[in-house]
Amino acid sequence: MSDSAGTKRRTGRNAPTVIVIEHSTLARTTVVKLLERELVGWNFIDLVSTESLDRALGAEVRLIALDLAGRGVESISLQDDLAAISARFPEAPITLLSSTDDVIIARQALMMGIRGFFSTSLPIDLALAGLRLVLAGGTFFPQLLGTATNGSDDHIPTRSGAEKSVHDRSQYLALADFTPREADVLAALQSGCSNKVIAGKLNLSGHTVKMHLQHIMRKLQAQNRTEVVARLGQRPIGGHDVAPG
Repeated sequence: MSDSAGTKRRTGRNAPTVIVIEHSTLARTTVVKLLERELVGWNFIDLVSTESLDRALGAEVRLIALDLAGRGVESISLQDDLAAISARFPEAPITLLSSTDDVIIARQALMMGIRGFFSTSLPIDLALAGLRLVLAGGTFFPQLLGTATNGSDDHIPTRSGAEKSVHDRSQYLALADFTPREADVLAALQSGCSNKVIAGKLNLSGHTVKMHLQHIMRKLQAQNRTEVVARLGQRPIGGHDVAPG
């Protein structure tokens, strides 16, 4: 299939836009249909490869989803794709679509500045929660949940497959249960903002920010701000390691 056959525009040119770059027609169409239900009124441009990126120039691109296609993060092909995207849409967050939940690749992608890592194994509700989080300015790497620890975990008993499945699903549901406003607060928290700064950015009262943080910590079973961010695979840039009281 040529790139031209893989490009479609579904709404107005001036609408906020998501670009989906995926070679597989089935996967590309599925992702776009999912996003159309979540982001009503947005524009969606789906491409077979980055060679057709110029067709999106002039659009208000808010997010770019790029298929990893089994490549390593350091592969020349992927680096070329990322460079092509950055050259044309330097402000747009980039997320990767992957057929695996490789923690090493997810961690490398995070260090490179990728804003989200979506694997085909993710429940739909979690994927949509991650989408909201990235669009709110945060990062989404569920593969890194529970991997950010302060020491060795050798002393932790090995979970059975069933126990691990239940544990992972409970974390997924906690993430997927974020409201859009909680996702906004979490995104600001990941950037290291204090409660006062978050309140100012989101036009909320300090009490409301504390309430949202309490809900977020309960859903992630976290004790403080630092633990919330660590559970999402990113260390805070600033702020204070205290629970909202």
